[in-house]
Amino acid sequence: MVWLILGLALFLGVHSVSIVSPQGRHALAQRMGEGGFKGLYTLVSLAGFALIVWGYGLAREAPVLLYTLPTGMRHLAALLMLPVFVLLFAAYLPGRIQRAAKHPMLLAVKFWALAHLLANGTLADVLLFGGFLAWAVADRISVKRRAAAGLLRSAPTRAGGPVNDAIALVGGLAVYAVFVLWAHAWLFGVRPMG
Repeated sequence: MVWLILGLALFLGVHSVSIVSPQGRHALAQRMGEGGFKGLYTLVSLAGFALIVWGYGLAREAPVLLYTLPTGMRHLAALLMLPVFVLLFAAYLPGRIQRAAKHPMLLAVKFWALAHLLANGTLADVLLFGGFLAWAVADRISVKRRAAAGLLRSAPTRAGGPVNDAIALVGGLAVYAVFVLWAHAWLFGVRPMG
């Protein structure tokens, strides 16, 4: 469990620098140079991600059960996962989906984490998915506050339209189908639909 916690601390910690101190992140990037900062950010993120994967795998060998929800929650979890890949696509494809979601990546993380908390009740699951859910909620609140305070750099507006929305919808649902039917079992050893 230690490796999972360390991985979460590294990964979510580096992704929380702007939440904790937007000015501190800016000052650090200026001191190191934007390229140096992004390089360090990437290395810490990759190290954290690797530790999360390894630690979660180790924790699954001796699970500590915290709760068991009714089987119907798995169906709700599958339903909550439906928009996740669509939102991930939409995060990079400007269009109505992206505008409506405002922050599609964060919304996707929230749906993903909540769905997995409804389907899994071990200590490792609560740490992993609960940690990501708490981070996504905190980051969304932080984004609103930073925007209101004028601390966010405006991303250049890119034109987008129905084609991007169609790609996000069709591509996201296709990836969802691949995950449900094959990839989730292949990657994680668990069939989402039993």
